[in-house]
Amino acid sequence: MSGKPRLTYCNGRGRMEPVRWLLAAAGVEFEEIFLETREQYEKLIKDGVLMFQQVPLVEIDGMKMVQTRAILSYIAGKYNLYGKDLKERALIDMYVEGITDLMQMILMFPFSPSEAKEKNLDSIKEKATNRYFPVFEKVLKQHGQDFLVGNKFSWADVQLIEAILAVEEKIPAVLSGFPQLQAFKIRMSNMPTIKKFLQPGSPRKPPPDERYVETVLKIFKK
Repeated sequence: MSGKPRLTYCNGRGRMEPVRWLLAAAGVEFEEIFLETREQYEKLIKDGVLMFQQVPLVEIDGMKMVQTRAILSYIAGKYNLYGKDLKERALIDMYVEGITDLMQMILMFPFSPSEAKEKNLDSIKEKATNRYFPVFEKVLKQHGQDFLVGNKFSWADVQLIEAILAVEEKIPAVLSGFPQLQAFKIRMSNMPTIKKFLQPGSPRKPPPDERYVETVLKIFKK
């Protein structure tokens, strides 16, 4: 086995996409195994590979890690993207949790019934513009630094640029009232590791389509 982390999930964004983002931002190459059938998933459970019978699964440093939050915090700590002390880590945790709440709405959107999609899109826009993005706009304006915490690139910055781009896919003008976030987006998108991840042919996954939704439901829905 190579020394690269190995990621097991569906061939789509879902809960694995923030893991891909964080590894890519840290400049770490990884391998992927894509689940395509329920039998593959059941075999992982039968073999005792999935602690809570759930993916994402990330094999790294001899561990078989599950639970997205645990995986992300391990990667952030390992690659020095988790602040210099407990206070910075607490700030990063708070920012990440907030972004995760917003991303949960994005994550579930493709699975909403067609008649609920417009309402759910309005809800994403309302929450992004009134609850979540104003927080980060204020933080960046107040401290006048390039990054969210400690004037150093961290996990929180990676999560935020992922969220910004994901919301913009659905609501292109969502940053129109947030000049600090517009500048942040440009800075982050031009960082060499992130710029590389945003290029065609990278491990970054496209927005979920009907095929992805069907695959997820086929594998995980009983």
